[in-house]
Amino acid sequence: MSSTERRLSTTVLVIGTGGSGLRAAIELAERGVDVIAVGKRPRLDAHTSLAAGGINAALGTMDPADSWQQHAADTIRESYLLAHPHTVEVVARGAEEGIRDLERYGMTFARESDGRISQRFFGAHTWRRTAFAGDYTGLEIQRTLVARAEQLRVRIVDGIHITRLLVADNTVFGAYGFDVADGTRYLVHADAVILAAGGHNRIWRRTSSRRDENTGDSFRLAVDAGARLRDAELVQFHPSGILQPENAAGTLVSEAARGEGGILRNGLGERFMQRYDPDRMELSTRDRVALAAYTEITEGRGTENGGVWLDVSHLPRETIMQRLPRVYQTMMELQMLDITRDPIEIAPTAHYSMGGVWVRPEDHGTDVDGLYAVGEAASGLHGANRLGGNSLIELLVYGRIVGRAAADWSASLTAQRRSPAAVSGARAEVDALLDSDGTENVRALQRAIRDTMTEHAGVVRHETGLAAGLDDIAEISERLEHIGIHPDIAGYQDLAHAFDLKASLVAARATLESARERRETRGCHNRSDHPDLDPSLQVNLVWSPSSGVVHEGIPPVPAEISALIGDVSTTGKLVE
Repeated sequence: MSSTERRLSTTVLVIGTGGSGLRAAIELAERGVDVIAVGKRPRLDAHTSLAAGGINAALGTMDPADSWQQHAADTIRESYLLAHPHTVEVVARGAEEGIRDLERYGMTFARESDGRISQRFFGAHTWRRTAFAGDYTGLEIQRTLVARAEQLRVRIVDGIHITRLLVADNTVFGAYGFDVADGTRYLVHADAVILAAGGHNRIWRRTSSRRDENTGDSFRLAVDAGARLRDAELVQFHPSGILQPENAAGTLVSEAARGEGGILRNGLGERFMQRYDPDRMELSTRDRVALAAYTEITEGRGTENGGVWLDVSHLPRETIMQRLPRVYQTMMELQMLDITRDPIEIAPTAHYSMGGVWVRPEDHGTDVDGLYAVGEAASGLHGANRLGGNSLIELLVYGRIVGRAAADWSASLTAQRRSPAAVSGARAEVDALLDSDGTENVRALQRAIRDTMTEHAGVVRHETGLAAGLDDIAEISERLEHIGIHPDIAGYQDLAHAFDLKASLVAARATLESARERRETRGCHNRSDHPDLDPSLQVNLVWSPSSGVVHEGIPPVPAEISALIGDVSTTGKLVE
């Protein structure tokens, strides 16, 4: 063992310090259970802090007719019937308690003059059920959870990159990792591990995630431990990501810009949504607007830079400054663009992993005993299209449930499992990479993955492209064997990037193989060679490296929910 390796021990280890990881850690601390939370980003800068719009719960403060059953029905309808009904019911039923938890921790919500929590409409909701805090809801939730965790003296360790889960006899007993700043190794023993390390949308070239986040860490850690992935092919592309500057390409322009009356035009000046959804126009659903913009661009009606125009300049300046302050500020900072005068150049951007690690709906346990997954790392709630505002409430509901489940699992153990072989294997993996002195650059290979996924597994996919993408990924995997890792005085970023690259390769392969198997068009998944919805594919696709893609049936929707589900409209899908 190296002298620069630290050994920690705790009852439960949480990997990821965004909303879902912190909510789980808070639940454990409130129950008096020892917990350590580690994250590779600073805790106040976790990905949750970027969420702008709001958080869903059928509180009925604005529309008393709303109910958890209607929230569940809307979620299942928008999932194109791929959401797990039990998971959806758990979230919809538990949503109000999730909001009350935030209030208990001191979060400030926007309120009506009489003190009720204010709620607004989000796309595809039957009623107003989205609570919010300005257009910084995610940041406010993250700050609130960090403050509560610190109040409870939860041990949070920033800047730790977890490289492997430690498993013996299909039971997790901790994790291995290193400090990104100084390379110090960490061996953490734990009775249970909660995986809350986000999704995989950074493996596309244009993405709303920032550098070094959402590279598929949860996917690789889970798969290497013996878990499986579900719905890896179901990725939400947000319609409005900026194109310039290159280092910020994909950064979101909030949906509020369209909600306030923004108009979309192609490079010829045409208001193109007329062709795709003449009734709702710019207020259509994310998957349809993204597909429409993609179609305009690929058919040669885009802008010079390969985008379309989003124009709010016809709105009163006062409206823009009051209702879209974040969009105004972002465009000024990044492009010196005054949106009160000029349109914004945008294109679809990879935004959210609707699939993730396979989990049980009741406690989000995985195939590996003692291992749980939560938040964007998990699967089951969103199916083929996520209802806006559902991701933040999912964190709170399942964060609470997973915290309890992990505590119960630990209490049931008769002994603490260990495996020297698993620990030495994790150590050897890091050693081997640090000894790498090849000619391949990890950053260049990461770019190659992003180019491949953008070209072959973007908004629209087809068999030939997906097969070509898998060939590319196989070639990049071979090149991985010849990388060079060079830690320097600035830290161990190179080593972190190598593990990000390994994760991206697993996530890319799972996505491409699952996308090839889903030979239909459903929600976010558009197949130009299979433009229709196939009822026989109303199943989840479950993937592992050993078994490939397996079809998993979805249980029937309970009658009290199914009675409230309208028909799933396919208007505007793959318009020829």
